[in-house]
Amino acid sequence: MTADTRPTIAIIGTGFGGIGMAAQLTQAGYDDFVIFEKADDVGGVWRDNEYPGAECDVPSHLYSFSFAPKPDWSRRFAGQQEIVGYLNECADRFDLRRNIRFGTEVLNATFDESAGEWELELNGEQTHRAQILIAATGQLSRPAYPRIDGIDSFSGTMFHSATWDHDYEFEGKRVAVIGTGASAIQFVPHIAHRAAGLELFQRHAPHVIDKPDYPYRRSVIAAFKRFPTLLKASRLATYAWLEPRGLGFNGSKSGRLLISVFEKRYLRSLKKQIADPELRRKVTPTDPMGCKRILMSNDYYPALVREHVDVVTDGIERIEPSGVVTVDGKLHEVDAIVLGTGFAATEFLAPMTVTGLGGEDLNEAWRDGAQAYLGIAVAGFPNFFMLYGPNTNLSHNSIVYMLESQFAYIVDAVREIDRSAGRWLTVRQDVEDAYNADIQAQLGTTVWATGCDGWYTTASGKNTQNWPGFTFKYRSATREFDPNAYAAPGATHA
Repeated sequence: MTADTRPTIAIIGTGFGGIGMAAQLTQAGYDDFVIFEKADDVGGVWRDNEYPGAECDVPSHLYSFSFAPKPDWSRRFAGQQEIVGYLNECADRFDLRRNIRFGTEVLNATFDESAGEWELELNGEQTHRAQILIAATGQLSRPAYPRIDGIDSFSGTMFHSATWDHDYEFEGKRVAVIGTGASAIQFVPHIAHRAAGLELFQRHAPHVIDKPDYPYRRSVIAAFKRFPTLLKASRLATYAWLEPRGLGFNGSKSGRLLISVFEKRYLRSLKKQIADPELRRKVTPTDPMGCKRILMSNDYYPALVREHVDVVTDGIERIEPSGVVTVDGKLHEVDAIVLGTGFAATEFLAPMTVTGLGGEDLNEAWRDGAQAYLGIAVAGFPNFFMLYGPNTNLSHNSIVYMLESQFAYIVDAVREIDRSAGRWLTVRQDVEDAYNADIQAQLGTTVWATGCDGWYTTASGKNTQNWPGFTFKYRSATREFDPNAYAAPGATHA
């Protein structure tokens, strides 16, 4: 293709995936793209999750783009507002706002085989066409609401952590929190500090380890600004500190030994923070460490020992207008219910409908659980690429590192489409199936396959979320786009 006929590209989402992908396409000379964002600003999951205490559990120097370093992070683990600010800075640095259509949601995407283009149905009865479609909607974009009888009958205030009600005054109120996941362990201390009473409804106790967080001194920030190599060294050191932890999840003998060391350290810390044996029993996990996401907090356990805080381990039977009824028949009367129940992580791309060759619905193709070649491409869906797709989630390192691997791969794919005069490409079914058979075989030996009930797996037990190895292996697998893994049965008619 000539410079005037470069492939047209549509990107969905302006979180780390969408902003980073657009920046890399721009730097590669491909600027004929539109980014669709249903909200009115950039930020993705970090824009939406503005509950009190929201912060990252990956050090800031690694939870940022290598091609857009930020020397002035205020602390080792950045908070939500600072991360959103960083994404806004990146949008401005790479002049991306001119390409973003805010307040525009992609409802459906259908591949037009005769034209070799994706036709997008947008809100407001709008449409858009592009030769290449890149979904950067992430795995944590849709709040998961619990299916509890009577949940709609509650007469008090109820909201999900991803849709926080900042106008609600917790002072003097009795509050129920349902869920003890990554969001809950961050906002529970803030509610406990303000509410008159807090009941925390817990199904399974999480592992919550100490967070080695601290603010950066002004002299240190000045050094990072003056000597960029120091910032690079900090990023590399952080990576080297985190990456070996991947060994603890792979199920090997050395991995089990490593995780046992972490578990012993965790139990010592738990005993130090919670003296009451009954409360400590309640919050001691029964699942193997690492089977579910390991959480980090320095104020979660101290919040639970407050006199007006109670951890409830009896299951919830139903919700009534005045509160929560547990299976023992007890009514827990509360003024507000806060849902810390996470996200519909295994429902990739929903509620958007994606239709490929022969009218195939992607949701139907994924009826047995989502899968994709390299977590990026799906057979029968030409010129369609995903960021943070199936089996690319991590438990030990930065997802931004994984995203950068995907950026490079997709840019290479765009170059291949460009070189081939716009012929559309779809990954071969046999290649996708062989790749995913290998991924699932590897996952079968990991700690995630030990039977715990978490958001990594579908209802049938298939792990559609996690990458089973080291991140440098994923980078090696995505280092170069291999045209031989793809079929090119059609061409655009532009």
